[in-house]
Amino acid sequence: MKKKLWMLAAILVIICGVCVSSCFRKSETKTVVNPTERLRVGDGTSGIDSSQFVTITDVVPDVILEIRYFGTYNFVGQRIDGYEEPTALLTKQAADSLKKVSDDVMAQGYRLKIYDAYRPQKGVDHFVRWAQDLEDTRMKPYFYPDLDKSVLFPQEYICLKSGHTRGSTLDLTLFDMATEKELDMGGTFDWFGPESHPDFCGNPETGEYTGDNSKSPAEPKRSITAEQFAHRMILRRAMLAHGFKPFDTEWWHFTLKDEPFPDTYFTFPVKQLSK
Repeated sequence: MKKKLWMLAAILVIICGVCVSSCFRKSETKTVVNPTERLRVGDGTSGIDSSQFVTITDVVPDVILEIRYFGTYNFVGQRIDGYEEPTALLTKQAADSLKKVSDDVMAQGYRLKIYDAYRPQKGVDHFVRWAQDLEDTRMKPYFYPDLDKSVLFPQEYICLKSGHTRGSTLDLTLFDMATEKELDMGGTFDWFGPESHPDFCGNPETGEYTGDNSKSPAEPKRSITAEQFAHRMILRRAMLAHGFKPFDTEWWHFTLKDEPFPDTYFTFPVKQLSK
């Protein structure tokens, strides 16, 4: 009997140990300073080199760049830490898939316009510091007029970590080559509120416009038209068709499904990579 109890206890210890170590491995994040160096991470070598990150315009020359965090027209109101040049970077895998998206929408009469792609961790840290400063509301009329700044962090509009920092996420819209203007999506990039959700006024799974604007916190409630919803769906369909997955609170935000660094948050700055 004692032998059986001892064996049972040993099995439980092993099971618990496996569970705990598995949880720690899943939550562990690696930090790599520069993609052009092989740096020590923990007990191993990162193996990150320049061939694994690219400047997007080198792979997708037809994209238009409007890097909001390099300038001052963003929800913070100033250039964000880590943005040293007005360029956009991605992992090679994400950029290769984005080239397919670009070819797809070009055939429909559009070009991709990118607001943000790879984002260094120091940029995310800048967002967090800004969110904690409740007195700084200078950009509230443009990006969160219906929300009190105090809710941005608890409601996860601002987070301690971002998928952008893993290198395979980007924010983008469509540029209409016929009108030479951005396609009207019924809302601006980085608008904090339900109006930015892909399911606002429609069903993104079916592409059906419903007009349901009940989630809007504004009075009178904000809405988007059937045409604006359809424009959002053009972008969504193209991104999903070529290996990206959507984000449920931002119509402009997509991540490569099979991203190469799902547990790595990078810190190197945004600037042109040497070829």
